[in-house]
Amino acid sequence: MRDDEQTKIIRIARENGAENNPEPLNLGERVRQLRKDRSWTLEQAATQAGLARSTLSKIENGQMSPTYEALKKLADGLDISIPQLFTPPSRAQVNGRIAVTKQGEGATQVTTTYEHELLGGTLTKKQMLPYRARIRARSFDDFDGWVRHDGEEFLYVLTGVVKLFTEFYEPVELRRGDSAYYDASMGHNVVSVSEDDATILWVTSLA
Repeated sequence: MRDDEQTKIIRIARENGAENNPEPLNLGERVRQLRKDRSWTLEQAATQAGLARSTLSKIENGQMSPTYEALKKLADGLDISIPQLFTPPSRAQVNGRIAVTKQGEGATQVTTTYEHELLGGTLTKKQMLPYRARIRARSFDDFDGWVRHDGEEFLYVLTGVVKLFTEFYEPVELRRGDSAYYDASMGHNVVSVSEDDATILWVTSLA
């Protein structure tokens, strides 16, 4: 199948993408960190949440399991939702990573329908895969069925005019400056309907 090459590109990049190995959440530590992020003392946080200082202290130190009502008060006091109490930030600190790709220096992958230039290729364990694509296809029939893969996808038309085909929607024509964001597990294909090959910026999530 010819255009399974795009799916292969996404899969290979995903193999070098983010690793999702969440550790068990310590609620007490989470609450303490949320409090410190706001530069609140124990007394200030307890007042905001409408809890006794001793109760909040026991929660932070793992000495008691809060009731649902206490959790609700905590979430309201911290101005977050209850699920956010149990969801640690995805990144504990800024790591300052950067990758610069000068024009024409990205790794290229050519198929019968697309010509991809992968961007940010020096970074491993990425959260997203950006690439510039030249659209060589002129008809849906140029594809062997739908392209589909995990994640979400964003495309932005750089030059020319394209037609985006999706499995559950009517085809839509997109011109320079137009964009689309869609579920990549839904079948999708893009063709150029301009005289020259159109070019687009494609960004695919890897998480």
